[in-house]
Amino acid sequence: MTLLSKHRLAGGFWLLLAAALVGYHLTLVFAGIVPNLVSRPLHMAFILPFALVYGVTHRGQLWSGIVLAVLGCSAAIWVAMNADALGDQYGFLEGRQQEVIALVLLAVVLETARRAIGWPLPVVAALALLYGLFGQHIPGEFGHSGTPLQSFLGTLTIAEGGIWGSLTGVSVGVVSIFVIFGAVLNAGEAGQGFMNVAGAAAGRLKGGAAKVSVISSALFGSISGSASANVASTGAITMPAMTRLGYPKRLAAAVEAVASSGGQIMPPLMGAGAFVMVELTGVPYTSIMAAAFLPALLYFLAVWVGINAYNRRFDLKGVPEEDRPKRRDVIVTSLFFLVPFSVLLWAMFGIGFTPEYAAALAVIAGAGLLLFNGQLTFDKQQIAERAANALLNAARQVSMIAAIILCASVIIGVLSITGLGVKITSLIIQGSGGLLWPSLILTAIACLVLGMEVPTTAAYVICVSVAGPALTQLGLEPLQAHLFVFWFALLSTITPPVCGAVFIAAGMIGESWLKVALTAMSLGVGLYLIPLGMVANPDLLNLATAPLAALSDLVRMAVGLTLVSTGLIGARKPLPTIGFCAAGLAVIFSGLWI
Repeated sequence: MTLLSKHRLAGGFWLLLAAALVGYHLTLVFAGIVPNLVSRPLHMAFILPFALVYGVTHRGQLWSGIVLAVLGCSAAIWVAMNADALGDQYGFLEGRQQEVIALVLLAVVLETARRAIGWPLPVVAALALLYGLFGQHIPGEFGHSGTPLQSFLGTLTIAEGGIWGSLTGVSVGVVSIFVIFGAVLNAGEAGQGFMNVAGAAAGRLKGGAAKVSVISSALFGSISGSASANVASTGAITMPAMTRLGYPKRLAAAVEAVASSGGQIMPPLMGAGAFVMVELTGVPYTSIMAAAFLPALLYFLAVWVGINAYNRRFDLKGVPEEDRPKRRDVIVTSLFFLVPFSVLLWAMFGIGFTPEYAAALAVIAGAGLLLFNGQLTFDKQQIAERAANALLNAARQVSMIAAIILCASVIIGVLSITGLGVKITSLIIQGSGGLLWPSLILTAIACLVLGMEVPTTAAYVICVSVAGPALTQLGLEPLQAHLFVFWFALLSTITPPVCGAVFIAAGMIGESWLKVALTAMSLGVGLYLIPLGMVANPDLLNLATAPLAALSDLVRMAVGLTLVSTGLIGARKPLPTIGFCAAGLAVIFSGLWI
């Protein structure tokens, strides 16, 4: 067999496996109720080959990945095949074989997460396991009474208290479907549609090239849920366009990094975090979207004001007329995202379907549009390539998020089994003197530190699991506490020393990452202030139930953020900068005294 034949055979295998993964998750939506100890282990079995083997070129990693994938898939499939019998064991392992299977599952979950996102999250999970196993030897209130080994490992691996817990259920039932939806849209003309709409809306304005980046990244980020992926995709178009018009490189890269980071807080999808929030809070998806909309609007308003302030310094040009999209192109390409989004919203709000059922229908609509291109013609080769890209990207992204969630589920399981979460909550309350604002600052610092080495979703899950109860005990509504933590889990995308979106943007444009980071922090000042503003102005989140009060808080926050952005970027002298920022902060937090 020739090398080319082997390559085609391997490509065909991965394509079939990706199609099976996508088909499995779509089938779960339409199939009705499937036992959790069947659907969730099979979910893990599908994602392991993509997380451990797909795309690996190093020979040692490839063979070790194959071994781990085979072991992990075998163990997960065994759990699914014996779900009924295991349900009668109530999380207690019986026999040496089950102990080995439990250890294999935990080891594979930790190693899969390490290969997917690096060391920090698996290390935290490993420390949690050690605490669960040996915490009874720790003196004082942070020890625990001890749990029999068979019960501890069994709860984590053959019951719904660990890796098969509710968080994994969200990954199986909701997150995966919306990730597939995003992959289908990205494979077609939807991305170009976002760019064309943004170009038509903002291209002629002063600073138009930067504002096109803001709008397109907000739209694209709402379906990608990844700041880094957003920068790499839209940034490849927007950053060269800005530099060609004379924008400083640090500004072009900062605009893209800040706008791409904001995509993760942008309704209607908000990446994976929104659906995890649904599970953790019990708040309906639509309520979360309504609560998240005005804060997201404020974030992009602050970026817009910052661009206007930079325009007064650098005379930022708009996009030349000949480079703006034609009206026909805007109308045609916008249909490639408007049709699927219309199906999604109609199914959710018009008919009342669940978000996952509505998303599955939108996936089907988006897949149908892969048959067409921007010229509304058929190209068989192009259709085949788009379908393959949609399947492979969906499988890869589902696997990445599942690896994170499975590992985070181990931590959540240990916190629940040992009661450590309650003890950490008590520690936060004691350390803050029982006061809300010191607790908020402690939580924000924890989110920033965790987020520097852990993806946003994982940082949010871990932080909210330990700090969320403390914040709610101190007076915050559950949704308010979760949105606060979710926003601060994003800080690391633009905040040194580990600022992923900034590093990617700076590398793509050839500028010092530190210069880009400092510019991004001033442009993205809303990321630091809006979560605190949500607490000072709680009606901001009540758009669905108290729209007038929410809009009143919106105006107050908008004025305050405008003053702060003007002070940081436009004033350029110490006294005016301090004056504008102080006035802006006073307006933002005036809700505490009104």
